[in-house]
Amino acid sequence: MTKQSEAQLENNLIKQLVGLGYQNVTIQDGDALVSNLKAQLEAFNKTVFSTKEFDTILNHLAKGNVFEKAKTLRDRFNITRDNGDSFYVRFFNSEDWTKNLFQVTNQITQEGTYKNRYDVTLLVNGLPLVQIELKRRGLEIKEAFNQINRYQRHSFWSNHGLFQYVQLFVISNGVNTKYLANNKLQSVKQTFFWADVNNKNITDVTAFASSFLNPNHLGKMIAKYVVHNETHKILMVLRPYQFYATEKLVNQVATSNNNGYIWHTTGSGKTLTSFKASQIIMDLPNVHKVVFVVDRKDLDYQTMLEFNSFKKDSVDVTDNTQSLVKQLTDDSKLVLTTIQKLNNAISKANYEKSLTHLQDKKVVFIFDECHRSQFGDTHKKITEYFKSSQLFGFTGTPIFKDNASKNDLGKRTTKDLFGVCLHKYVITDAIKDQNVLRFGIEYVGKYKQKGNTLIDIEVEAIDTAEVFADEKRLEKIADYMIAYHNQKTFNKDYSALFAVSNIETLIKYYDIFKRKKEEGEHNLRIATIFSYGTNEDDEDAQDYIPGDQLPQAAESQPQYKTSHTREKLDEYISDYNQMYNTSFSTKDSQQFENYFKDISKRLKEREKTTFQDKDRLDIVIVVNMMLTGFDAKKVNTLYVDKNLKYHGLIQAYSRTNRILGEQKSQGNILCFRNLKKVTDEAITLFSNKDAIEDIILPPYETIAEKFDDALKNLLEIVPTFQEVDNLPTETEELAFIQAFRRLLRAKNVLESYTDFDWEDLGINEQTFEDYKSKYLDLYDKVKNDSQKHKTSILDDIDFELELIHRDQINVAYILQLLAKLKHAKTEDAKAQKKAIIDMLSGDVQLRSKRELIEKFIEENLPHISDVDAIQDEFERFWHEEKILALAKICEEEHLDQKQFKSLIESYTDYGREPLRDDIFKCLDNRPSILKAREIGERILDKMKEFVQVFVDGMTG
Repeated sequence: MTKQSEAQLENNLIKQLVGLGYQNVTIQDGDALVSNLKAQLEAFNKTVFSTKEFDTILNHLAKGNVFEKAKTLRDRFNITRDNGDSFYVRFFNSEDWTKNLFQVTNQITQEGTYKNRYDVTLLVNGLPLVQIELKRRGLEIKEAFNQINRYQRHSFWSNHGLFQYVQLFVISNGVNTKYLANNKLQSVKQTFFWADVNNKNITDVTAFASSFLNPNHLGKMIAKYVVHNETHKILMVLRPYQFYATEKLVNQVATSNNNGYIWHTTGSGKTLTSFKASQIIMDLPNVHKVVFVVDRKDLDYQTMLEFNSFKKDSVDVTDNTQSLVKQLTDDSKLVLTTIQKLNNAISKANYEKSLTHLQDKKVVFIFDECHRSQFGDTHKKITEYFKSSQLFGFTGTPIFKDNASKNDLGKRTTKDLFGVCLHKYVITDAIKDQNVLRFGIEYVGKYKQKGNTLIDIEVEAIDTAEVFADEKRLEKIADYMIAYHNQKTFNKDYSALFAVSNIETLIKYYDIFKRKKEEGEHNLRIATIFSYGTNEDDEDAQDYIPGDQLPQAAESQPQYKTSHTREKLDEYISDYNQMYNTSFSTKDSQQFENYFKDISKRLKEREKTTFQDKDRLDIVIVVNMMLTGFDAKKVNTLYVDKNLKYHGLIQAYSRTNRILGEQKSQGNILCFRNLKKVTDEAITLFSNKDAIEDIILPPYETIAEKFDDALKNLLEIVPTFQEVDNLPTETEELAFIQAFRRLLRAKNVLESYTDFDWEDLGINEQTFEDYKSKYLDLYDKVKNDSQKHKTSILDDIDFELELIHRDQINVAYILQLLAKLKHAKTEDAKAQKKAIIDMLSGDVQLRSKRELIEKFIEENLPHISDVDAIQDEFERFWHEEKILALAKICEEEHLDQKQFKSLIESYTDYGREPLRDDIFKCLDNRPSILKAREIGERILDKMKEFVQVFVDGMTG
């Protein structure tokens, strides 16, 4: 059977869409797109526009970027008609989405920096709102994603920027089909399969079109389920399970007074789901108010930021019970509060009397992480006070009979409190959809059969408190963490949490790490935070988080167990202040809260492109704090020296498994206690017994076999690395790129195991590096060809360069090698020089500097007699080359050197990418509109290349 071509795929899809109710139109270019837009807007608005009126509309539509245009789409625009009348133009009907006009067209050609032809475009009221890119069967779906990114750079902005109205992209190779929001910040990891209500993915393009692209469903997705994120100024779209959960909640409120809960696994985006549900429910005619309840003060703040990022000023934090009462009695439709303040409001007489008029109103309560806060008296008080209330809970780890803790009210489950589970999306679903990562769990101690356990950590049979607290044992664990932290976190590119059993042990650990740092054994940046109740101590396995008296949510003054604990925490906060130039303390609860926020922010902001290494925090030692409800994508490792079980265990492990790019392939869990049995029990409870293999990475040996398979495949294509140069066509080059990339991925996972050893593999490190250089040569070739406007089948292939990033090799390291080279005897010098050049070729960051460093070795090094002067001479050489390179760019592009230099400094210091206007201010003459985009992009590319060569990687 022959492979289906892209054209066949396209024609079949169009035929299907016409059957679903789309009108097929032929639109060949930008002009035809504009005239069709005029006709459709006229039909939709039931009027006719004169040329002048339509020009006014076009000018309005052309303003703004993708984010601003998404708002324009949903707003009405007031024009003054030729006869003086006022008229409101609508572009999209969000209330009744079936009233919109749906069309399908294909192969529209747009001229921008390059000429691009798009596959299938879905027009709504004449505006392109969905763009579908198809690749023939057998090609990677990722290539369609990369093609979209190219179109955004090259031509979406042309022709009044009408293609910037695209809300959703669909990418497919026939067999796999995914959708994504129009958001230039996202990676291929933020593309989603559509699914049915039971989380069964709908991957085939025909089935996808039937269920997702039919006008009724697509209209609803655009009207209700595309979210504007105000913080990042991007569009987001709900995933299928978020859509079904929201629909179930809305339906439950609209048609009944029954309660219910949503079980969506930790890390699957519950905040977005609960926000969307709250937003839709508060507009239902029979609902008086929606109250969103969190159980910790820090989450109150975090949720407020997230809610307000989805809709500006949608909620305000209730600072105290008084402000909560005010919001409950005014016209705020959506109120965000903590369980403690809500409890106060309905328990204390002076507050309670202001609220009596609400007792019979329909108030909908939505509880975040309801497994934690709902098992004390508060639940009963709320239901008794608000007689017409409806209660909904969200949880990633429900309470079942097996994991219920007993309190005065007996053992109660999530079902007892909230009734029926309305929608379920468990950890196995999330891993299958690649919405969270698997866990790589290693148990370190006596029971480990073989491998690199340098230390014999006493564990297992002697499970007694004094053995666990023994200083010698803690010392060994600290040594182990120091030895393997770089390997686990890609040379400190990610952060880790360290969970310990109680404050006393935490103090011992912190002091050990501090002493070792002072003695020069490590340079890790370590902080700690613990709170102030007796609740923190927990020798038993922790499977609960104490009910309504959560220490970190307390609003009273902190009560430390002993003055010693308080003094220690102050000492540790002062270490932190010294490290980061801050001024926190435990003087009052606000100061302590600010310290907690600063730690959280430091970990969360690592994922930002503007993050600077001076703000890096490597390890946070905790007892309970941060082990639930805390999300940071750049945390990839959890060290564990405490007993955990059931939901406490899954919640803690889940701090590490947020998706982020190709390099982060799993969440690393290093257990210094034997938690294997309880881990298996927890996974069985929250998914099923067979899920253990889906959730936990296989042992080292299994991954090593995968590496061997990938190696065998590579050697069949190119038996030696030299043969890469002789590959006859791009098709063979593509096969090599895919084969080596597969090997890279396997090595990336293998390296995170402490047992990793090149001796176990069928290739030595040097040969691997030689293949890698060839791989990077091909990457450079593709990059240069695309800059010369050559088209190639390799254009959209993803080289996944983040898998090659190696921080420890920087220019400072190369200078140390040059000093050795200077000392070397003639016969050694040749080999050392080759090794340095090879290293420059094999590192992504240093490749751009290779030519200049080679020049320094050839022309300058022979004339330097004093080895200690190498660094100064190199800096002088580098400075001169930098000045020459800057002058060359300014001469070629007619730029004012002083202004351009300050643009570069702003980019390198603050990560601020200059706007096109900033670049044009440096030019002698502003370019014409037709040339502006191309010239702006070209100068920006040269600037980035200059920074890559002369600035990035020059310290360390």
